[in-house]
Amino acid sequence: MTEPPAPRRVPPATKALVAGLIALAAALVFWQRLYRTAEVVLAGGVLRLTTGHGVYVADTRQTVYFGLGGDHPFGLKMTPECTSAFLVLPLLVVGAIMIALRPRITRQVLIALGVAALAVIVVNQLRVLTIVGLVNWLGTDLGYYWGHTMLGSMVSVFGGAVALVLFVWLATRNRDDRTRERTA
Repeated sequence: MTEPPAPRRVPPATKALVAGLIALAAALVFWQRLYRTAEVVLAGGVLRLTTGHGVYVADTRQTVYFGLGGDHPFGLKMTPECTSAFLVLPLLVVGAIMIALRPRITRQVLIALGVAALAVIVVNQLRVLTIVGLVNWLGTDLGYYWGHTMLGSMVSVFGGAVALVLFVWLATRNRDDRTRERTA
């Protein structure tokens, strides 16, 4: 009679990493206001680089104003619905689950998590730039409608899909695939 396989032992460092990723996911929920503040400060910096002037960041209100001194001054408030925090959140949870179930792919998952999270953040900044560009081009009402509701949503959906595909691809490809790519 054969004995059942011994239960796998998860190293303490892996358990700590999984707990850390779950804690980071919880922190994104509980301190999403702080995350949104950082995101709006980043947006203000990007807008200063791309528009050159007329940008003001009201970080305590998670709002960036642009077009100040121009024909279409406008303020964008980074609401919980518009933040990238809630797109990063599922990546953290899925990453933690993957590491808990397959500790040997920890490095791959962490790299995939970093790349996908960065992609989501960049996409959200592109969405803000889309809104700003269309408000400047089409005016406040029409520009905001097309920039936020239509084109901005498409940027978010497409970018989120790309980030998800990148995450899955980077986290799950096996060593043989990576070795073949290096030797080819």
